[in-house]
Amino acid sequence: MLQAVIVAHPNPDSFTLSVAHAYARAAEDAGGTVIVRDLYAMNFDPCLKRDEIPTSPDYRILPDVAAERSALEGVDLYVLVYPFWINAPPAILKGYIDRVLGFGFGFSPEGEGLPPPPTGKRLLSLTSSGAPRHWVVDTGALNAVRTLFDTHLAKVCGLTVVDHIHFGAITPNMTAAAVQRHLDLVRNTANWINRDN
Repeated sequence: MLQAVIVAHPNPDSFTLSVAHAYARAAEDAGGTVIVRDLYAMNFDPCLKRDEIPTSPDYRILPDVAAERSALEGVDLYVLVYPFWINAPPAILKGYIDRVLGFGFGFSPEGEGLPPPPTGKRLLSLTSSGAPRHWVVDTGALNAVRTLFDTHLAKVCGLTVVDHIHFGAITPNMTAAAVQRHLDLVRNTANWINRDN
């Protein structure tokens, strides 16, 4: 099974990148094939250009987007890995979804705007926040992100949501044992996903 781990964090030593690498290694160890798309390391431009809007008279797919879509060819599982910043994904990830997974790749207009039929492709989200998990649940932030970045994205792109795992209270002074517990959960998730395919 081909999986794309799409990660959004500017610090290569961050918990977010640790999660992405732990998932990728465990998935490969379980027999999966993984491509990692580190948006900050790639210096991905998240800004949708005027001529990328489908209604533009000059509509076209720009070379960087075409290259990224080519890199994602045949992906069976999209794994989004990102922190909550002001209770939302980083702008670079939203821009990636707009430009790469948007019109002409993830979805196209059909009939009366109905979502595409299921593609057999799936979506997994691995997120974190500095706030405790109960806080992002109680304030509705986690549910809001799940609605927009899991349920909605899956519906318009014909994906099936596998899971959304959120780690709260991620701080620089976390104990090594806490980090290890979280990364073990990530590895276990990669194992069961790849074992069942």
